[in-house]
Amino acid sequence: MITDKRIGVLLGGTSAEREVSLRSGQAIYGALKNLGYNVVAVDVGEDICTSLPAAGVQIAFLALHGGFGENGSIQGMLEVLGIPYTGSGVLASAIAMDKEASKKVFRYHGIPVPPYVVLDCQSLNGMPQTGFDLPWVVKPAAEGSSIGVSIVKQEHGFKKAIEQAGLYGGRIIIEQYIDGKEIQIGILNGKSIGGVEVRPSLEFYSYEAKYTSGLTEYILPPDIEDAVYEQAASTAFSAHRAVGCKGATRVDLRVDGKGDPYVLEINTIPGMTETSLLPKIARLAGYDFPDLIEEMLRGAIRES
Repeated sequence: MITDKRIGVLLGGTSAEREVSLRSGQAIYGALKNLGYNVVAVDVGEDICTSLPAAGVQIAFLALHGGFGENGSIQGMLEVLGIPYTGSGVLASAIAMDKEASKKVFRYHGIPVPPYVVLDCQSLNGMPQTGFDLPWVVKPAAEGSSIGVSIVKQEHGFKKAIEQAGLYGGRIIIEQYIDGKEIQIGILNGKSIGGVEVRPSLEFYSYEAKYTSGLTEYILPPDIEDAVYEQAASTAFSAHRAVGCKGATRVDLRVDGKGDPYVLEINTIPGMTETSLLPKIARLAGYDFPDLIEEMLRGAIRES
């Protein structure tokens, strides 16, 4: 037992990832409850500024995904209230959530990313001039869990992809699809703890593939050469550090046929459901689920 303070698991929220957040939060709440902690689950709504102090929360364990739960807003509120919390701070959360901003930071630090352009979908008229060939990945600039993401292989599929991404904001990212393996690296309290290769049975690692049991094969450790794995892990940690992240993150990469890694994004509040990747990575590193939760909690206490 590392604290006798009241821990609030912040879950739910109002983003498009609400259902995933509820599942992550309930898993975290159950683990802390079973370990004997003084814990309460808090479904985050518009009254969070008053409901959190009313619940007597002294440490916040963030299980929110997307929206104000992951873009630095809730982190800023917790800073004002003086409540320590798990994960990255205000600025790192905001940068990581905004794919345009994070890509600019990565490029400044020499961290490889796929070629990309940022466009306003309202002003598009026909096919854009990107400077790189199809296939393209079209995605909202500030969403997670692959929500609104499409793979465009031919020109006739572009209009539908724009319409889908545009449901989640006017700014969209078009990036070159990197043919290769998808590798996810887990980072916990300042060190890389391992990785997983994901092989979805669907076209790509979509929302459905992520959260439907049996649709994705998980290879632990990734089926790549040791030197390539080490480079991917090093690149992921560099991305984590460049953005200024803390606590537990998961860095998503594509590794091409030459073994070169490209960073796609950083998840500052990784999923903690039964199909989520960070718990799988942590288990291979020797952390069972309760161990992982306690280590994340320790990180919040150390940073407070």
